[in-house]
Amino acid sequence: MRVCTLGSGSSGNATYIEGHASAVLIDAGLSGKAVVGSLEAIGVDPASIDGILITHEHIDHIKGVGVLSRKFDFKVYATEQTWDEMKPVIGKIPEANQCILEPERVLEIEGLQIEHFNTSHDAVDSIGFCLQSQGVKVGVATDTGYLTSSARKYIDGSDLLIFEANHDLQMLKTGRYPWALKRRILSDRGHLSNIASAHCLASLINGKTTGVILAHLSQENNLPELAYSTVTKVLEEAGLSQSQELVIEVAPRYLPGTLWELD
Repeated sequence: MRVCTLGSGSSGNATYIEGHASAVLIDAGLSGKAVVGSLEAIGVDPASIDGILITHEHIDHIKGVGVLSRKFDFKVYATEQTWDEMKPVIGKIPEANQCILEPERVLEIEGLQIEHFNTSHDAVDSIGFCLQSQGVKVGVATDTGYLTSSARKYIDGSDLLIFEANHDLQMLKTGRYPWALKRRILSDRGHLSNIASAHCLASLINGKTTGVILAHLSQENNLPELAYSTVTKVLEEAGLSQSQELVIEVAPRYLPGTLWELD
């Protein structure tokens, strides 16, 4: 499998994931032009994408969905409730490309097996994804206030985890956000802090896991080096980053990240 974040954070989220014979985007919260440019920058023909998987209806996850689907005839996969919320935002898409993700059902696209699970976020039906191809497993869990039992079930033991590390608690608490917004971010339907993310990862990583991408960092209440140092310290204390070859990276906000090749 090949994996690359194309953008990450409240400015827009999109991730490219390629299996043996197919490829998908998880979210397209950048402009259509930006997604196309990022794909071309990593050597991927945008027309080769087989569909877009949607985590939830917030604009930083769906901004470019309609444009891309219309331009390239992409299928778009989302839960029924998410479809109801995002239809007025993304514009008209042919009915044949409006695909419903059904609970507990595996979606298979040319050998790429895709399962989804509930996350806890202030959206109508927020989900994450587990994708597998030829024995390689990638887990994607962002925009969640805590690690749900459903998420743990699906992404435990992934080869690569794309996992939220949204904010530093002290920066958020002393920052300029109004209290109502701080309370929303800190709630169980908000976002994972660096330290919460670190402890979740410590419980998820096993000998099969070779990489972690820290994603959806707040521009206002976090720093890439702070997210990295907080997570690596906890994992080191748990004996994880020393006992195996584990690579931890932070997803860039505006540019494509590392193009991971997993086998």
